[in-house]
Amino acid sequence: MEIAYQTDIGQEREDNQDYVGVFTNQDQLTFAIVADGIGGHQGGDVASSMAVSHIGYHFEQTTFKNPMDAVRWLSDQVRIENEKIIDKSNQFKDLNGMGTTMVAAIFFDDQMVVANIGDSRGYLRRNGELNQLTEDHSLVNELVKRGVITEQEAKTHPQKNIITRTLGISPDADIDINLYQLESSDQLLLCTDGLSNMVSNQQLDDVLKSDQTLAEKCQQLIKMANETGGPDNITVLIADNAQEVDDK
Repeated sequence: MEIAYQTDIGQEREDNQDYVGVFTNQDQLTFAIVADGIGGHQGGDVASSMAVSHIGYHFEQTTFKNPMDAVRWLSDQVRIENEKIIDKSNQFKDLNGMGTTMVAAIFFDDQMVVANIGDSRGYLRRNGELNQLTEDHSLVNELVKRGVITEQEAKTHPQKNIITRTLGISPDADIDINLYQLESSDQLLLCTDGLSNMVSNQQLDDVLKSDQTLAEKCQQLIKMANETGGPDNITVLIADNAQEVDDK
């Protein structure tokens, strides 16, 4: 599995509250995670870094007999981390109300576990087709599902930034975790909404199918998001079912 990632402050933010990490466990399995912090004075930065560093560290200690073990482990870790973020938020006034989105993947030889909470996304490019694997936990997505607004209207809706599920904030961290087959030449894209809000699916697909290196693809996607305005932090992680890990 070859992986590259990059994060960028964007054009309008004073700090970067996105965090990204890649970790390897005792079985030499790979865990990739992207988090987008929200709320609090500096709270978003704290919450997202906690989620990535804590869950990543605990992953490094694990061994799994099968993918379902990984599913159960990740579900438990998210619940534990949710409690830690809430506890820290309650300890410090300037962190009150902090939380973070999360999208993550664990890669086995022929399967992958994909998990998300909030509106950070996972996309899979397979056999020339790009599909979104994750579902946004957001107000506008709920309105789209109910038929109140169209997907096009959701892109410019004034409440598009309202998240309905996060780590932190609520005692119930209801994360979606799914198991997928992993095929040769699959590409998985994990990203924050700083990318997905600014770059179309067609543009994502065009970059992913290009002959650029994975690092160049990450750079290109961030450049495109910034050229479109870059109002938010932007984080991109691309995993290609190839061989080695490249952390830049």
